[in-house]
Amino acid sequence: MLPKLMTSLPGPKAKAIIDRDDHVISPSYTRSYPLVAARGEGAIVEDPDGNRFLDFAAGIAVVATGHCHPKVVKAIQEQAAKLIHMSGTDFYYENMVQLAEKLAALVSTGGSLGVSGARRVYFGNSGTEAIEAAIKLARYHTGRGQFVAFVGAFHGRTMGSLALTASKSVQKKGFFPVMPGVHHMPYAYCYRCAYGKTPDSCGVECVQAIETELFRTTVPAQEVAAIFVEPIQGEGGYVVPPRKFFDELRKLADKHGILLAVDEVQCGMGRTGKMFASEHFGLQPDILALAKGIASGMPLGAMVARAELMTWKPGAHASTFGGNPVAVAASLATIELLEQELVANAERVGAHLMDQLRDLPQRIPIVGDVRGLGLMIGIELVRDQKTKERASDLRDKVVQMCFERGLLVLGAGPNTIRLCPPLVINQDQADFAAQTIEECLGLLK
Repeated sequence: MLPKLMTSLPGPKAKAIIDRDDHVISPSYTRSYPLVAARGEGAIVEDPDGNRFLDFAAGIAVVATGHCHPKVVKAIQEQAAKLIHMSGTDFYYENMVQLAEKLAALVSTGGSLGVSGARRVYFGNSGTEAIEAAIKLARYHTGRGQFVAFVGAFHGRTMGSLALTASKSVQKKGFFPVMPGVHHMPYAYCYRCAYGKTPDSCGVECVQAIETELFRTTVPAQEVAAIFVEPIQGEGGYVVPPRKFFDELRKLADKHGILLAVDEVQCGMGRTGKMFASEHFGLQPDILALAKGIASGMPLGAMVARAELMTWKPGAHASTFGGNPVAVAASLATIELLEQELVANAERVGAHLMDQLRDLPQRIPIVGDVRGLGLMIGIELVRDQKTKERASDLRDKVVQMCFERGLLVLGAGPNTIRLCPPLVINQDQADFAAQTIEECLGLLK
């Protein structure tokens, strides 16, 4: 199914809802364009006026199995008819145990990541809650209070995760002081290397600097509890680092007894063509944060850690709604679909889409870089390919132009278009997206 527009945008029914929204909803929300969603199926979203859009945002990389997948809907309905809530922090129910067993198996030896040793799982409601749990566990287990994160990172907006976040200053404006003890270093952003290197000349200076600059001048390594890192930066611009970045980061962490906390909230759950993005890099986390695509739109987050790290006692951390039975049922159905077909589809259709986009910099002067894995692709726009001057305004225009043509995309970082469709998309839908984006870019070059 492809887009079909019936009215001007927004249509009269959508506009009426937006007008009501303006009076009662927090103005802190970011809305890139006036889409009002009324129903969804697969990769298609329909508004109240009957306009049909192809969703290449997936509810911000959440609906991995597409909108309202029948198997997920069935799992939700059946669970809702049996037990909606009991609070797994105070009582027991089997499907929460089932999901924890499944996630532990995916991470451990024989699973997707193939990490040795047992794993335990903490459930929350979102990505930021998974990160908060990781922060607290790292502090509790190590007895240390300092953290390292990276420029461009997005780990959430609650006060602990916000301290780790460094993608847009507006996200922190008005909220200082945030949690102390976080130190940001350059990420392995090869297109814009902070050390002026190319991939061929790179000595992984961005990791070396943690040792030679940060630990030497600012914070002793022995005070650092964990390094938080995204295998692929999401809000930072869909930045894909080289494998050697993670090889050296793991060595550094091990040398100083520092935990490696890996944030796969956006890049995990099949999006990159593997269950976890870490698999592309041989990255083995001590702590893993998951959310977004884990439950096809139901609110769920998970923090998966080495069993020997979970030394905290009852009452140290909990969540009333975390691991809700209905959300857990949706997650179990989601993971089954991912394993059966959708991770492979993300790899296959993602490669097809990338084949059409890869050479955009050679054909369109305002495209500086195209990067990504699976169905997680970023297109970075610049004013000049030599100077790499960021073109934020052009990116925003393309996002709006795509909406006007029935394609939903979002920005990431200052000047990157992000493509993160549901993992159910087919080649015809990928072709429509590629053609629409190129048409819009061509009108601006």
